[in-house]
Amino acid sequence: MLRTAFAYGADAVYAGQPRYSLRVRNNAFGDLDALAGAIADAHGAGRKLYVVSNVLPHNRKVRSYLADMAPVVALEPDALIMADPGLIDMVRETWPDMPVHLSVQANTVNFAAVRFWRKLGIRRIILSRELSLDEVAEIRQECPEMELEVFVHGALCIAYSGRCLLSGYFNHRDPNQGTCTNSCRWDYKVKPADGGAGNAVGGACQSGGAGVGGGEWLLEEKERPGELMPIDEDEHGTYIMNSKDLRAVEHVRRLTEIGVDSLKIEGRTKSPYYVARTTQVYRRAIDDAVASRPFDPRLLGELDGLANRGYTDGFYQRHHEHERQNYLRGHSESGRSLYVGDVIEWNATRSLALIDIKNRISVGDRLEIIHPSGNRVIALERMENLAGAEIRVAPGNGHKVWIPLPAELPGAMLARFV
Repeated sequence: MLRTAFAYGADAVYAGQPRYSLRVRNNAFGDLDALAGAIADAHGAGRKLYVVSNVLPHNRKVRSYLADMAPVVALEPDALIMADPGLIDMVRETWPDMPVHLSVQANTVNFAAVRFWRKLGIRRIILSRELSLDEVAEIRQECPEMELEVFVHGALCIAYSGRCLLSGYFNHRDPNQGTCTNSCRWDYKVKPADGGAGNAVGGACQSGGAGVGGGEWLLEEKERPGELMPIDEDEHGTYIMNSKDLRAVEHVRRLTEIGVDSLKIEGRTKSPYYVARTTQVYRRAIDDAVASRPFDPRLLGELDGLANRGYTDGFYQRHHEHERQNYLRGHSESGRSLYVGDVIEWNATRSLALIDIKNRISVGDRLEIIHPSGNRVIALERMENLAGAEIRVAPGNGHKVWIPLPAELPGAMLARFV
């Protein structure tokens, strides 16, 4: 993931250790050697690595924090991303030369708070996702000496900047300690409270006003059949929890004009393909903005091809004008793509690549090869199975096939995607 991000244009990567960040799941950086290797890779490529240490800890973790972080600080990451005032104070006192960035978990939404954190030695503020473009611009104007960072892509929480209790309620896994199970994105069904099968959990039902046809309603999650949870409904409707994903690529130019120092992509538990595609798209958007080139709406279509729950630009623009709304919807649907496989081996003699198939492809399909040196679109003229026999269809996940790729693509680099 880290090497993919750098290969496709990221200037920095943020990575958290499980115990002291909100990145507990699918995280190899609990191993100090792995973290040391990641920092070495970053610095060797002329890039930066920020260690996320943004847990809001209980006493037990506070007492072990300095001893556990000493070997991490010795690896010389480019900054620690932190949220808890007590831990920040301990770090500033113990390692005064270690740069500290304030996490989005601290919910910084105004310039007075930015000034406060600057007095405590904070180098950069990662602003709350709940700010508009105009509010970001005002903070930049009022605090010209502070580095500012904002999120432009990734998951949005249903609670204010991530302070959600659902996962803790359902699974006793606290999102604010890094163990979120994304309960807001599970599959739920609404059922009338008619006294039928199942046991209601979570307290007494509340009659939420009119409801659908009046009365009380219960929620059932796909993996917990029969466990019915009371919900409320009013005259405006029923509120189920899943939010759309943030996509603000169309605002990159404005953010660069404002003078934001860093644009951040959230990639928790995502695939290397997701990292490659999003990094590549936002790199192009930034480069276009800096060069005063107009925004390319085809970038919207390229992001549509990724797994998403629908897109929103969050709070950046509160009231979309019709012209802007049409602009957002104006990209061609043909710009969308399907992730069909990873390049896992390269036969330079035959100019063939071995593809680990993710989704069905057939001879005659148009394939876009995603590559750090630039993407290529080819027509798939032939395929071979592992035995060398020609085939016309690779049905899907679990198959490996050989396909011809342009010979000028370097074969020794990290896996590409098609």
